[in-house]
Amino acid sequence: MALGARLLLGLALLAALIAVLLQLYRLRKPRLWTLEELSIYNGTDEGLPILLGILGSVFDVTKGRSHYGPGGGYHHFSGRDASRAFVSGNFTGDGLTDSLQGLSSMEVNSIVDWRKFYVERYIFAGKIVGRYYDSEGNPTKYLKGVEMKAKRGAQLLEKQKREEDKIPSCNSKWSEAEGGEVWCETGYPRLVRRPGDIALTGQVSQRCACFQEGELGRPGLVVYQGCDYHSTSCIVK
Repeated sequence: MALGARLLLGLALLAALIAVLLQLYRLRKPRLWTLEELSIYNGTDEGLPILLGILGSVFDVTKGRSHYGPGGGYHHFSGRDASRAFVSGNFTGDGLTDSLQGLSSMEVNSIVDWRKFYVERYIFAGKIVGRYYDSEGNPTKYLKGVEMKAKRGAQLLEKQKREEDKIPSCNSKWSEAEGGEVWCETGYPRLVRRPGDIALTGQVSQRCACFQEGELGRPGLVVYQGCDYHSTSCIVK
């Protein structure tokens, strides 16, 4: 090959390399995205990074390609903002959405915790213009409301933990062969409503706690079905 031809080929390769490096720099540098632009970076093109959106923030998760690429367990999050699915577990159709409408404060707080996970472990690549950020990259009222709700959820969880720490939880075990059992080293097992559940989850739930003899008359305590009133252990069906 003539010297001139080799020189031209070298220049062409150099130009191609520069173009690739510029593209990678552009993608690494935080920027504003549309959902349509983000959808291209879903891992199906091995020449492109894999990007993921959560609460309008975009992260480069390419280093986790085995998880976020095609066939990976988290591929459904790639190339989109599917914030709701982080707590709903619905990875199809309308479940892959950035809307958090109807979620409890505890669920919203959990999604904010997921965002923190990505901030700490992956490269921040920008913001999505839409529900959470405006065309200037400023937080929308929706995002501010989500973060306030998450903060309220965190406060309620801490309050619930403090209240529950006042009364020790039951010991418990479960096996497929024998089923479940709860017991108390001191006191008697009772089902009691968890404080703050309506505000946290929108539902009422119970936990097993150990109460002393003089506390058994408290309202709201439920004896396990089929368990003696003064039994220190109960079979759970």
